[in-house]
Amino acid sequence: MENAKNFDVRNGRNLTMLVDFYEFTMNNGYFENNIGTKIAYFDMFFRSVPDGGGYCIMAGVQQVIEYLSNLKFTKDDIEYLRSKKQFSENFLNYLENFEFCCDVWAIPEGTPVFPNEPLLTVRGPAIQAQFIETMILLTINHQTLIATKASRICKAASGKPVMEFGSRRAQGYDGAVYGARAAVIGGCSSTACTIAEQMFGIPAVGTMAHSWIQLFPSEYESFQAWAKVYPDNCILLIDTYNVLKSGLPNAIKVFKEILIPNGYKPKGIRIDSGDITYLTKKCRKILDEAGLEDVDIVISNSLDEFIIRDVLSQGACIDSFGVGERLITAKSEPVFGGVYKLVAVEGEDKNIIPKIKISENEEKITNPGFKKIYRIFSKKEDKAVGDLIALSNENINIGEPIELFDPTFTWKKKRLKNYYAKELLVKIFDKGKLVYESPDVMDIRNKAQEEITKFWPEVLRFENPHHYYVDLSQNLWNLKQQLLHKYSATYEE
Repeated sequence: MENAKNFDVRNGRNLTMLVDFYEFTMNNGYFENNIGTKIAYFDMFFRSVPDGGGYCIMAGVQQVIEYLSNLKFTKDDIEYLRSKKQFSENFLNYLENFEFCCDVWAIPEGTPVFPNEPLLTVRGPAIQAQFIETMILLTINHQTLIATKASRICKAASGKPVMEFGSRRAQGYDGAVYGARAAVIGGCSSTACTIAEQMFGIPAVGTMAHSWIQLFPSEYESFQAWAKVYPDNCILLIDTYNVLKSGLPNAIKVFKEILIPNGYKPKGIRIDSGDITYLTKKCRKILDEAGLEDVDIVISNSLDEFIIRDVLSQGACIDSFGVGERLITAKSEPVFGGVYKLVAVEGEDKNIIPKIKISENEEKITNPGFKKIYRIFSKKEDKAVGDLIALSNENINIGEPIELFDPTFTWKKKRLKNYYAKELLVKIFDKGKLVYESPDVMDIRNKAQEEITKFWPEVLRFENPHHYYVDLSQNLWNLKQQLLHKYSATYEE
């Protein structure tokens, strides 16, 4: 099980106060205007896929659960807020006795997700639903970004194992630890981050640095010493001096003189610099000629999905990859633009009143109301054909034809008969009580690998992916148009 405390990995500090300050000023205002207890609905969603890709991988739900399960204001927190001289004593007293009571729904981790659909929905008193905005965005944005990057990199590796090697380049302690978790959800086989194994049960791996070789009188002696200490898992780093003239010959010598005569099987060699395609081809040929066909070639050195794809297409002989900085920081596009928007409130009779945010930028107009998401699959090919966002009181009648249409280009339609549907959002909290048990990270990883096979390759490609449709039900589309008309009317004097 994962660590279930609301602490950061650095010094055990409670994270309740990790919020944008405007969440306090707004909530104090809600409280003073007697609307803090009004039931509000917020959606967390994103508008575009990083790197121009076709899909993202949902991650971070477990850490949201940990945060929400441990919300508590300490005396020091209250005294700090009091020192700002901006908040009423009644509001501070409310915080002192804070008890989380919201309902929360989320798409499970490891699920492929797409723009404009709610990844997470919160229903509860406005004062509470507003307060948790920053941590929901921080957590889901970061881990979904890294899981998505990892999925792309692992796809480029064409089934060859990818190890996450990014701790030392991560943007902070949490970035390293939770980035490692997300990378495994996205498809990585293991991590170099030791604490990630302690916390999440992710396999931690590692061999040697160049300093190991340099500390010995010779490269051969360093390899010899390593083989004696780790005969069952001997992977030798061969690029400290010269891969082909020094590193590989010394590695082969140690394999044949120390490991094989003593009944051990040499594991592999690692190359961390140079022309990957050329060197791996040469190394594979030399290893095979030496009778070491089973020795793996491991590659690291500032890799990403494009480099991996290119070297493999050029015939590089690689058995596994170690990917660091470009994965753990999602270097090519390091921001996941998730947002958290009010979509509805409840009236005095508990009827749901939809809310909309309008913008001159079409992509920033929100989808109003309390909603659910269906993923629609073709029975014939068992592939996902689109997602349908519907109002919470709508249900799909399986067996009856269903029509999907683009919410912007409404003439683009698809009518389906032979299909099945799956609801994506699951309930996580019921009136503040946790009602969901997160799977282990490796189980989430396996689920993600299975889920991704339900999509056409055209959706998964790196460049110019096929647009996967996230459509609105007719009722939701009608509601949105009504609100757009209501709030965008212009008047002349």
